[in-house]
Amino acid sequence: MSEIVYVKALESGERIDALLARYMDSLTRSQAQRLIEAGAVTLGGAEVKKNRKSAAGETYRVELPEPAEIPLTAQDIPLDVVYEDADVVVVNKPRGMVVHPAPGHPDGTLVNALMFHCGESLSGIGGERRPGIVHRIDKDTSGLIIAAKNDFAHLALSEQLADHSLARVYECVVRGRMREDSGTVDAPIARHPSDRKRMAVVPGGRRAVTHWEVIARYNGWTHLRCKLETGRTHQIRVHMAHLGHPILGDEIYGRGCEKGLAGQCLHARELSFIHPRTKAPTHLETELPAYFREVLAKLGPPEA
Repeated sequence: MSEIVYVKALESGERIDALLARYMDSLTRSQAQRLIEAGAVTLGGAEVKKNRKSAAGETYRVELPEPAEIPLTAQDIPLDVVYEDADVVVVNKPRGMVVHPAPGHPDGTLVNALMFHCGESLSGIGGERRPGIVHRIDKDTSGLIIAAKNDFAHLALSEQLADHSLARVYECVVRGRMREDSGTVDAPIARHPSDRKRMAVVPGGRRAVTHWEVIARYNGWTHLRCKLETGRTHQIRVHMAHLGHPILGDEIYGRGCEKGLAGQCLHARELSFIHPRTKAPTHLETELPAYFREVLAKLGPPEA
């Protein structure tokens, strides 16, 4: 069964293919054009043309085809399990591991490892390609990620993700010296208008809020604690770059390999949620991984 998405135009005068590509993270403009040409995008039940320009308040119905299936196999990949019971499993994901299979990454993912570890005890709400997956973190981001072992837990955790009661706290090292001790970035995020591999702060994008505070300052660098209020693709990376302080080692939004680090210095350190079944507040925290500690050591002593 195909997926139906509704996209509402906030402003007038934008081409429909551009509107869809900006609003939907997984869709490029050329893909949007093909959907329009196939009659999969309608307004009030009528098909639209790709050169149509939107009017504020219009809501478009987009019928997305079923994605090509990627065969999933259970793989005996070691996992650092931080917490597990009959409903949830929390894993400390290593840097370099992809969360779920996708083109270019058919196996060796967290999902493949979870299938082996949990057997048939993974929720099906995420679909055949993403069993158990409630939220994601980037390949080169390390840290805590929670998976649901049944549909009951998945629904409850998804609701917490939506109402922000599932809290995620990251630590990162950014380029430059942050002047303030804390702050909030409230800036909408969408696909970059000209580079489809990147996200960017874009007017009319999806609301994105990141709260940050300084842990320590070094000579030309700052160690931060970031709490997500929303969870957009690449959110912390985009927001830090937007502030002029890209994350150390970030190959997309920063300068790439620095201080001997390939991949961004970003770690999902804390995870808090209400247990789906017991309703008990649950807080989990990990130590900083070795690569992160090594980077801090290379930065020298923190400022007093």
